[in-house]
Amino acid sequence: MSDAELTRQNILTVAADEIHQHGFKATSLSIILNRCEISKGALYHHFTSKIELGYAVFEEIYTPMFLDVWQSALSADDPVEGLCEFFTSMTEQMSCSEVVCGCPLNNLCEEMANADEGFRLRILSMQEQLNQLIVNSLERIHVDLRTGLILSQVGYFIVATLNGATTLSKSSRNKELFQQVIAELCLYIRALKVVA
Repeated sequence: MSDAELTRQNILTVAADEIHQHGFKATSLSIILNRCEISKGALYHHFTSKIELGYAVFEEIYTPMFLDVWQSALSADDPVEGLCEFFTSMTEQMSCSEVVCGCPLNNLCEEMANADEGFRLRILSMQEQLNQLIVNSLERIHVDLRTGLILSQVGYFIVATLNGATTLSKSSRNKELFQQVIAELCLYIRALKVVA
């Protein structure tokens, strides 16, 4: 990787952290410059504006990280159990800072979806990609699922519930509340299967 590519990657990593900690609007380019130890010219060589930097963080850091984590859970032989194990491990591993700061991607979606059309379209694309991952994984075990399910709606419901639980735990600063909602979500997901 060239020096320019390393600089660009460092800017993205630092910007992703700053956005997670402070939100996009409150993120300071000056702090990013200081943390990266670069000049304003070096930043603008890679990104013409703060919004372009935000798009790059969303597309190159948050979205792949987010989809990769879900893909691991959904690739299990039984994606229903894969999802429940994924969600349960989240409740066990969530740190206090994650309870307070929330999910970086969820935070950015909440902040910017109505503020900027470019973010809204990127968020929509990511949500559609995630929903398709869920649908594809559940279609693999369709013979084990109840009849009459509309899998695209199931996928959006699962994600919406998780996002809601994340937002709820962030606003209440209550990890236990997150755990309770996730336990209920797992009951719903397991109930998608035909009772043997």
